Amino acid sequence: MNITIKKLTPDLAEDYVHFFNTTPHNEKHNMKCYCVCWASNVPEDFDVSPNETVALQMVRNGNLQGYLAYFDGRVIGWVNANTKSECLKCLGWQWGRTAYPTDSEIDKYTKSIFCFTIAPEFQRKGIATQLLERVCRDAKENGFRFVEVYPDKTLTNESENFVGYANMYEKQGFTVYYETGNRRVMRKEL
Repeated sequence: MNITIKKLTPDLAEDYVHFFNTTPHNEKHNMKCYCVCWASNVPEDFDVSPNETVALQMVRNGNLQGYLAYFDGRVIGWVNANTKSECLKCLGWQWGRTAYPTDSEIDKYTKSIFCFTIAPEFQRKGIATQLLERVCRDAKENGFRFVEVYPDKTLTNESENFVGYANMYEKQGFTVYYETGNRRVMRKEL
C-alpha cells in the first residue's frame, strides 16, 4: 500500500478537519474530537471544545502538531505528535497525565505522541507504524533526544485505544520508562 505522510501545516487544515468530520475517533461512541485537547501553547481561557472551527484555528495557528497519512489523495490516518514541554498545560495532559514524570530540561527535547486515528477500513494495515516511524525520524532530524508514548495497559478495542499498543512501540525500540495505574510511559532514545 503506497502511503504518503505529510507533516500537518496550516495549508492542510481543511484536509485535517475533513478527516475528522468523516472518520470517528471512537467508533463505539461515534465521537469527533479533532484532537484539540492535545495542542500546544493554547491560552488558559481558550475554548477547546471539539469542533471544526476550533480545530481549523488551532491548525492554522500551529498549535496542533502531527502528521497526516494519505492514500490515493485521501487522508486515512493521523498522529498527534508534539513537544512534551509545550503540552504539559494542555487539557489532555491535565486529564490524566499529571502523575507522569516530567523534567523541564529533558521534556523540551522529548517528542510526545498522544493520539492516533486511523480510518476503520485501514486499521491493522501498518498505517500507525508508518506514522510512528516518521515521527521518530523527523524528531531525530530536528534535534529531539527522545520520543515518548503513553499506551494503555487494558484497552484492546482498536477504535477505543487511540494511544497505540505497547507491542507496536516495542517493535520500534521503545521501552517502559514508567508505569502508573492502567498506563505506561514508554520512551525511545534517538
